[in-house]
Amino acid sequence: MDPVTVTQTAAAAAPIVQESMLQWSARFMVEGGIFMWVIAVVWALGIAICFERLKSFRKFDIDGTSLMASIKKWVIGNQVQDAIQSCSESPSLLAFVMKNGLKRANQSKEQIQDALEASILETVPKVEKRLGYLALTANLSTLLGLLGTIQGLIQSFAAVAGAEASQKAQLLAEGIAVAMNTTALGLLSAISLMVVHAYLMAQGEKMIQEIEENSVKLLDLLSTKKQGISREDKAA
Repeated sequence: MDPVTVTQTAAAAAPIVQESMLQWSARFMVEGGIFMWVIAVVWALGIAICFERLKSFRKFDIDGTSLMASIKKWVIGNQVQDAIQSCSESPSLLAFVMKNGLKRANQSKEQIQDALEASILETVPKVEKRLGYLALTANLSTLLGLLGTIQGLIQSFAAVAGAEASQKAQLLAEGIAVAMNTTALGLLSAISLMVVHAYLMAQGEKMIQEIEENSVKLLDLLSTKKQGISREDKAA
């Protein structure tokens, strides 16, 4: 066969394959019934939450080691205001907590600790925001898939009740296959959302632990610096 003819034939066949896939997807959704669309809406909501949380976590996170090293350099060099200014320019949660602690650098250790603890309590809800709803969408996807399957089975048994004996097996098999569509879509939605939820939970815990760890380091740094200044004043 002429190469040009082969190329034209392949090009003409490509849209047909693409169209058949679209048709299969549409039939898959339609045959599954109303619960397929409900699951799709829940899945879309979960995906929207995932993107929002991923974007927020990217903004909230920061290299805590580098930030703490810079703060330590500024505090030792008596440049606390520069450290506060640097933290104010960062949108990260760790920088927010460090800034509030640095603002009380000249106060007592207990006051610095109170400021740090209050800031940590303020940041935790920002990390955990909407994660509960994400887990809920994953669970809802599974349950809606099962509910849709049960509805499909009920309809299948009702359809074969009045059918002829020779057609009952075929109708029942087709009905069960259609009923499985909702289970398949529900599990696909739930698995994908649960994977992202587990990742976000791990990232959130890492951020909180990093904030708590560096808060203790800042408290120790400011307390040690203040004690050193007090000893110098007494010696003078």
